[in-house]
Amino acid sequence: MLALFALVIVGGATRLTDSGLSITEWKPIHGIIPPLSEAAWQEELELYRQIPEYQQINKGMSLSEFKYIYWWEWAHRFLARGVGVLFAVPLAFFWLSGRLETSLKLPLLGILALGGLQGFIGWWMVTSGLVDRVDVSQYRLATHLTLAAVIVAAIMWVYRGLGIHSNDKPPANSSSRTAGMLAFMVLVQIYLGGLVAGLDAGLAYNSWPLMDAALVPTGLLVMDPAWINIFENAKTVQFDHRMFGYALWIVAALHMLVSLSKAPATTHARRSVVLFALVTLQAAVGIGTLLLQVPVSWALAHQGLALIVLAFAVAHWRAFRGSYAVSNRRVAEPEFSANRT
Repeated sequence: MLALFALVIVGGATRLTDSGLSITEWKPIHGIIPPLSEAAWQEELELYRQIPEYQQINKGMSLSEFKYIYWWEWAHRFLARGVGVLFAVPLAFFWLSGRLETSLKLPLLGILALGGLQGFIGWWMVTSGLVDRVDVSQYRLATHLTLAAVIVAAIMWVYRGLGIHSNDKPPANSSSRTAGMLAFMVLVQIYLGGLVAGLDAGLAYNSWPLMDAALVPTGLLVMDPAWINIFENAKTVQFDHRMFGYALWIVAALHMLVSLSKAPATTHARRSVVLFALVTLQAAVGIGTLLLQVPVSWALAHQGLALIVLAFAVAHWRAFRGSYAVSNRRVAEPEFSANRT
C-alpha cells in the first residue's frame, strides 16, 4: 500500500511539474533503463522536440532542463513497474504453493488485472498530448487518477476483510449504506479533482468562500451543449469540485452525528468521528491549496490525503460487512463420542 501511495504522489508531482510528456515512447520492459550516455540523452530530447509541448511551450529547453522533467516521468513509470512486481510475484508464489485461500483468489486476480489496465490507461493518457495538444486530456487524466484510487480502495477492501471486526451492531439501519455512499462520494470527488488538475482549474479563482466574487459565479454554462461544461469549462469544473466537497462534508457530518446519537460507545461511532475529521482536514488542505495558488507541496498533500480519506472510508464501510476470517473459513468442530465425558 505504501508503494502504491508513493506511486500516486510521484504521479501527482509529474503532473505538477509538467513532466508527463517527457518520455514519448512506451517501452514496458526496455523502458526501465534510463539513458546512460550523452548520445542516449540527446536521442530522448530529440524525440521530445517533435511534440507540441516542446514546440509551443518549452522550445529551446536545455538538456539539463529536459533531464529534470524526464526523471520525474521515469520515476513514475519505474514505480509503476515496481508496484506490479511487488504484487504479482507474491501472489504467484502463494497461489502456486497452495497457501492462498480460495475466497481471495478472484479478488486478488482482479486487483492485478486493474493494475495492468492502469498501465495501459497511463499510456493512453500520454498519447493524448503527443500530437494535437500541449498537455494530456483532462478526461484521460481523471480516468487515470480515479483508477489508481479504485485500486487503493480494492486493496483496502480485501485487507480490511482479513482483519478481526468487533461485534458492535451498526448504530442505525442505514449506517452501512451511508458508509458505502461516503466511500463512493470520495471516489467521485477524486475524479472531479482529476478534472481540476487536467484543466489547471485550481490556478484561477483563488478565493474562498466566494468564487469570482459570488457564491454561484456566472459563466458556468457558457459552452454548448451544456453538459460539456462539467468536463471542459475550467470555472464549472472548479465549482463542481467545491460543491461536491461541501456535500461530502455534510454527509460525513450527518453520519457521525447519527452514529454518536444512536450508539456513541461503539467502534462504528468512533470511526465515523475519525472519518469526519479526515474529510474536514482534507477540505482545509484543499482550501489552503486554492488560496496559495496551488504550490506543489500543498497540492501533493491534498492528493495524498485524498487517498487516505478514501482508504479509511472503504475500511469503515468494510467493517460493517464482517471479515473473510469469519465468513469464509470453515472451523473444524471437535468430534465427541457419546460415551466421552
